[in-house]
Amino acid sequence: MNPKVAAQVPSDACVLDELMSPSGNLDAARTRLVMRDDWASRWSVAWQINGSKVVWPVRDLSSVPLMSSQPVRGFTWRTQLKHRPGLEFLVSTGRKHGFESLEERAALLVLDFMTVIEVLPQPFALSFEHVDGHAGHTPDFLAVMGDGAHWLLDIRPAGLIGEMDAVKFAASREVAAACGWRYSVITGWRPHVLSGLDALSAQRRPLTDQLGCQPALLAAAADGPVAFGELVHATRLPAVGRAHAIHLLWHRRLGFDLSHPLGDSSLVWLAGWTELR
Repeated sequence: MNPKVAAQVPSDACVLDELMSPSGNLDAARTRLVMRDDWASRWSVAWQINGSKVVWPVRDLSSVPLMSSQPVRGFTWRTQLKHRPGLEFLVSTGRKHGFESLEERAALLVLDFMTVIEVLPQPFALSFEHVDGHAGHTPDFLAVMGDGAHWLLDIRPAGLIGEMDAVKFAASREVAAACGWRYSVITGWRPHVLSGLDALSAQRRPLTDQLGCQPALLAAAADGPVAFGELVHATRLPAVGRAHAIHLLWHRRLGFDLSHPLGDSSLVWLAGWTELR
């Protein structure tokens, strides 16, 4: 396979872990967990359900009413904070979701591009055993993906992951595996991914297409990849066509290579085009 082709990140077909920077191996940290045969009964998770704290052993997580839960801890805003909490609106869910840092906000943007069904911030508080005693950890997000799969996420820049952090992440990975969920620690993103998605997100909300730009754009890309600048000139009013092209890219009806910045010379293709890959 052509290495240049292999390095592509097709925006219309990529999945979440293709956008992440490689994260460290948690296998060494896992050896510090106390995982006897009954660990799933001994480890527990606390959820906030209808305003009350409810605790389940890990073995019974399948019975948790996920969609009725609230964050296990609240979000606070005050001066002199070392992090940047806030609320981010997701088109996918139609409402705002809390974040506690700019890194978490970036993760929400990427999840919105992935068209998640639901995102639960700080979904539960995990209590687990390790060789030095007991510890707790609250993962950052539990995302319900478009195919119904669950993805548990921790967000931490690679340089800020300490030894105990790795043990907590390893514990979260075990809980996710016990539930049939996926788990990832997001330490960063591949080059150009965030800048590209940030640019596309400007047109992620519904657009009225009174000039018929979107059918013209889709038709122009139907025969194969075309330069973005040429694509928008296939519409009656290129300035308006540009906005609709970005809208179609966000909603993955058109695709381009997210590993490079989007510009007029970038090749854009109809979703599902495979000859470049």
